[in-house]
Amino acid sequence: MKPLQHLLDYVAYDTQSDHHSKSYPSTAKQLVLLDKLAGDLRALGIDATRDEFGYVVGILPSNSKRKLPRIALVAHVDTSPDASGANIKPRLVKQYDGNTVLLNEEKGIRLDPTVFPSLKRHVGKTLLVTDGTTLLGADDKAGVAIVMSLIEYFVEHPEIERPQISVVFTPDEEVGHGTDHLDLAKVHADYGYTLDGSSAGEIAFENFNAASAVVKLNGKSVHPGSAKQKMVNSVRLAFEFDQLLPAFDRPEHTQGYEGFNHATRIEGIVEATKLEYIIRNHDKTLFAKQKRDFEIAAAYLNQKYGDKTCELTITDSYFNMREILEQNFSIVEDALAAIRESGLEPIVEPIRGGTDGARLTYMGLPCPNLGTGGYNFHGPYEYVCVEELDLSLEILKRVIAKAVQK
Repeated sequence: MKPLQHLLDYVAYDTQSDHHSKSYPSTAKQLVLLDKLAGDLRALGIDATRDEFGYVVGILPSNSKRKLPRIALVAHVDTSPDASGANIKPRLVKQYDGNTVLLNEEKGIRLDPTVFPSLKRHVGKTLLVTDGTTLLGADDKAGVAIVMSLIEYFVEHPEIERPQISVVFTPDEEVGHGTDHLDLAKVHADYGYTLDGSSAGEIAFENFNAASAVVKLNGKSVHPGSAKQKMVNSVRLAFEFDQLLPAFDRPEHTQGYEGFNHATRIEGIVEATKLEYIIRNHDKTLFAKQKRDFEIAAAYLNQKYGDKTCELTITDSYFNMREILEQNFSIVEDALAAIRESGLEPIVEPIRGGTDGARLTYMGLPCPNLGTGGYNFHGPYEYVCVEELDLSLEILKRVIAKAVQK
């Protein structure tokens, strides 16, 4: 089965994860697709299980008489909480002509190449788009589809020499918890690749250092009619805290290797307000400075308004995998060679975010990230170039072949 057929099947499942859930996985609906995937792998003759945390692990044994490296292929099933993942209505745009694609006439939602210039690379190709009311779910169901198609290919062609391939499907990647409970001993791999990137031919082996910050502002509620010199409005304290952070260290002012502080949530009343941020930087020194900026802002407010006015909690999430992958660079070189052999020049870009691979790398399973043919993730403008989806599968086949050649 081609990756597109799998992808169309998988996007029908609503698998949004939830930042604020206390369960694992964060939403039970992810388990519906994970159970299906485990069953599909077993139907192919693969020893596959879904454990209590939702992880699906299936192992296709090597058919070689030689000792070959063991490879894990990792993709996540959850979709971002940033946009609805329910009742997705995918649509194919064949022979894309380079013009604006009308996604939703009633709402006037359009996929415009002047806003999304990546579209210009796909003239004459087939696009899979949304109806403008939901995300598509290619992040990362395109990766899941590619992995499933690869396993089918090897099952259908037992004459092709292959290494052991461990398939790992994870929940909750989008909320930063994709590997919290994964037992690597069950994966039985020497290294791996996450299929969670964008363009076909893309490879990423460095990502942001990441942390989250929770800022609690404590005010004093007094009737506004008699509030002079008495009220301390925590909502205004939240605004003041945000203004104390560097104005240009925000996502809307940064690109490439530039880090940012991103305010993701605010809720409160006069008496108490909570701010939530994510903190990102590729450079460890600058990452530490950004966290220090938060500490300085909190200390200033506590000095100005009194102790415990501002309560700050910073939690590290994951770190830049480049430091570890540089010690295992042959697996990156294998992917670079596979991309070139597929007729593309590799797109080597830092991930302005994270993947399961970043945390897996620090857990002892080096995992660069490969592209899948998907674009504009996390929103209604998300789309897939179907030819790139297929090409990403061909690149992955060549990556596996490199292991056989070692």
